[in-house]
Amino acid sequence: MSVKRSKFIKHLEQHSCYLHRNGGKHDIFRNELTGKKTTVPRHAQLDLFLCEAICKQLEIDKL
Repeated sequence: MSVKRSKFIKHLEQHSCYLHRNGGKHDIFRNELTGKKTTVPRHAQLDLFLCEAICKQLEIDKL
C-alpha cells in the first residue's frame, strides 16, 4: 500500500515537522519539538511502511 507524498507532507506539517533543507534526491525534515531529523524521498507515492518508519524517527503519530 502506498501514500501520496503530498498527503504525507501535510501529516508531517500538522505534527510540527518542517522542511529543514533539500538534499540531492531527498528532503530533510525536522521536528521542531524534539529536534529529530530524517529524510523523505521525492517520489510521488511513498510506501506505507516507509512513512511509518519516518514518523517513528521523528517521534510523531503514524498516519
